[in-house]
Amino acid sequence: MKGHAPRKRFGQNFLVSPGVIRNIIEAISPHPDERMVEIGPGLGALTEPLLARLGRLEVVEIDRDLAARLRQGFPADRLTVHEADALAFDFAALGPQLRIVGNLPYNISTPLLFHLAAYADVVTDMHFMLQREVVDRMVADPGGGEYGRLSVMLQYRFDMERLFVVPPGAFNPAPKVDSAIVRLRPRPAAALSARDEVAFSRLVAAAFGQRRKMLRNNLRDLVDEAGLVAAGIVPTARAETLAVADYVRLANSLQR
Repeated sequence: MKGHAPRKRFGQNFLVSPGVIRNIIEAISPHPDERMVEIGPGLGALTEPLLARLGRLEVVEIDRDLAARLRQGFPADRLTVHEADALAFDFAALGPQLRIVGNLPYNISTPLLFHLAAYADVVTDMHFMLQREVVDRMVADPGGGEYGRLSVMLQYRFDMERLFVVPPGAFNPAPKVDSAIVRLRPRPAAALSARDEVAFSRLVAAAFGQRRKMLRNNLRDLVDEAGLVAAGIVPTARAETLAVADYVRLANSLQR
């Protein structure tokens, strides 16, 4: 690993497969004049081929040793290194029309995705390597066990697709699970019909609070059975059976 021992506390699994790296770069398809930021560049497996196609690149790296290596390994006028925690980073400060990419640490992937969703209005698209299980939850359809709060909240804000699966052997050290590449594109503002997105988020979180319970139980602090029926929701239904549009409609009915 070029003298760097992977650190478990940062969830470091370094991508080493040339074929997978090439496929990721082709999926991203960077162009020289684009504003791109890479999260968790690590040893630069994606950084180097990205810079080969970009005029300049910004990266967010929490590991001070890796941040120093990146500064030494690439010219400062082409690579800007932000030594910071991506969970607390203000991506809007980098400007509009951002393209965000990264091999995201699996141990913080869900909170990081929620953090990034808050910047959707300055994002053109995002391409991430994540644990396959997480990607399957992101793109899941209603009715299955993979469909949950993460599915609803991200599908409300983004159009998403799983591009391809990456086996453990593409990394060093190899994780114990498959990974996958996912593409997220923000949905247009006109499609975001929740009147109060904070209330919408609170409703979805409550609905999935205890998956095995009926909605009339999980949502009793927010809406009674009559309110559910009035919004076209069956009170005895469970959270995973409702589509994103159903949650939006119910949330909006509570705002009247």
